[in-house]
Amino acid sequence: MTETPTDTNRRLVVLDMAGTTVADGGLVERAFEHAAGRLGVEPGTPAHAEKLQYVRDTMGESKISVFRHLFGTEDRARLANSAFEEAYAELVDGGLVAPLPGARAAVEELRAAGHTVALTTGFARVTQDAILAALGWQDLADLTLCPADAGGRGRPYPDMVLAAFLRTGAVADVRETVVAGDTAYDMLSGRRAGAGIVAGVLTGAHDRATLTGHGATHVLDSVAALPALLALPALPAGTEPS
Repeated sequence: MTETPTDTNRRLVVLDMAGTTVADGGLVERAFEHAAGRLGVEPGTPAHAEKLQYVRDTMGESKISVFRHLFGTEDRARLANSAFEEAYAELVDGGLVAPLPGARAAVEELRAAGHTVALTTGFARVTQDAILAALGWQDLADLTLCPADAGGRGRPYPDMVLAAFLRTGAVADVRETVVAGDTAYDMLSGRRAGAGIVAGVLTGAHDRATLTGHGATHVLDSVAALPALLALPALPAGTEPS
């Protein structure tokens, strides 16, 4: 049986937000401080330090999943998540988020080249919408997704990437999907979804070794380099644009 040829010049590009396209200046940790305080975890204690380190180690994961791990019961996890989202929204309203240099232009260039772009996050929809509104990005991408839009599971599960694939119908083969993010969980999510390109960027939480160790096929200085990467013909895995 002969496979139907696909247009390899058209790809689905799934981009992370915080650390990849959006600079949040450590707001995740600041919002966590507020959430932990609501549950009686005092700053300066060993328990606080341990929980904060876990938050750092799991950057990119759905926040409610992080809080389930940290606080045990579903009620306490939801209380922590609500406090986190409230605190983060206040920081966003205070003008403390900004686009990473070249991020908006990269998305616009990708779409102009015929690619379909989805923006994804581990935050709840209300927080994602607040960030998009603060940046004026409501119409920047073709699709925006949070874990709840993909059945409730965030990274490192592949669900948001696969939801983008199914919802957009932009490509015929999941291997024509490109995933870009700044964390190990972004890399795992992309690889588990079967994306053909899983690009780590060095503008966020994790370094080159961590990104590569968790499955990055390419590592870029920033998302601004992604349009140039996709304009190149069939790069082999591990190759980076010059």
